[in-house]
Amino acid sequence: MQVDTIIIGQGLCGTMLSWNLMKAGQQVMVIDESRPNSATKVASGVINPVTGRRIVRTWEIELFMPFAVDAYTQLGKELATQLIAQCNILDFHATPQNKIAFSERLLKEKEYLSVVDEQIWEPYFHLLIGVGEIHPCWLIQLQEMLIAFRKKLILQNALIEEKFEWDDCIIQPNGVEWKGVKANQIVFCEGTGGINNPYFELLPYASNKGEALIASIPDLPRNNIFKQGISIVPWKEDLFWIGSTYEWKYEHLQPTQSFYDKTTQQLQNWLKLPFKIVDHLASERPANVERRPFVGFHPVQKNIGVLNGTGTKGCSLAPYFAHQLTQHMINGKPLHPLADVQRFKNILSR
Repeated sequence: MQVDTIIIGQGLCGTMLSWNLMKAGQQVMVIDESRPNSATKVASGVINPVTGRRIVRTWEIELFMPFAVDAYTQLGKELATQLIAQCNILDFHATPQNKIAFSERLLKEKEYLSVVDEQIWEPYFHLLIGVGEIHPCWLIQLQEMLIAFRKKLILQNALIEEKFEWDDCIIQPNGVEWKGVKANQIVFCEGTGGINNPYFELLPYASNKGEALIASIPDLPRNNIFKQGISIVPWKEDLFWIGSTYEWKYEHLQPTQSFYDKTTQQLQNWLKLPFKIVDHLASERPANVERRPFVGFHPVQKNIGVLNGTGTKGCSLAPYFAHQLTQHMINGKPLHPLADVQRFKNILSR
């Protein structure tokens, strides 16, 4: 079989890249061993325009967020399912310092921040010292997207459900071949697998572990995301996703009792409503030291590419950089200099 591009991985980045290449008329083959606890499958799917305790705008959010909203809307129409909806964050201040920080930023950031009448939420939460709103925020139905797009790939004979092994891959100056599938180039969207990729293992990955609980909270409205240290996010089938941690040092990737106990205690202290925990998830995120994605082609082996390292901002970053990488591959357009892996040319050329 001859295709234009082989893509390794059908997570968020792999899905967005294969969709963009197919729209541009390319024939792709996606190689993906489905793993139930991949980062995309257990992520909350939130796009938040501000971040951190200082409540500052995330990197280039004015560019990435509207692009992402349009991309998820378009893809949803193609897949006949709604993939995106506005779902603003209600930030419940837990300490006086939190409220002061929010109030100070509100003076300078009226586009994304506002205050709300906290009494509306009195029946649902134990209120402390105020509630602020972050808007617009967006909720992406990642699970539905992955499942629906996988079906599309299967129908187009563009998916092989196997684990990619380097022993089966032949890299040549004018192309690549994997188990009889020949292509002009191969692009790795393999998440944390990139740490062991022989061509990109020197990139400054800094993976972290996240955990989340899935809970049934029947009486809690589903039009907002609620945040107070932890986040309560509408999930599939009338459930809520509750998390998450950002652990930089961890011994394993399994759910831990300590997270379960701490989070359920926080819920009991915060919620006035009854809830029931129905699942406990854990995964490893492909973050990196710079908090900028890895996009582009190897400086020496120019038919081996990468789209990875989006970390916790994947929902906002992946649509834009998948499109940009597609334009780079087909039309030779430049990549964002802060995302292009050519910034690591000296390291990768060793």
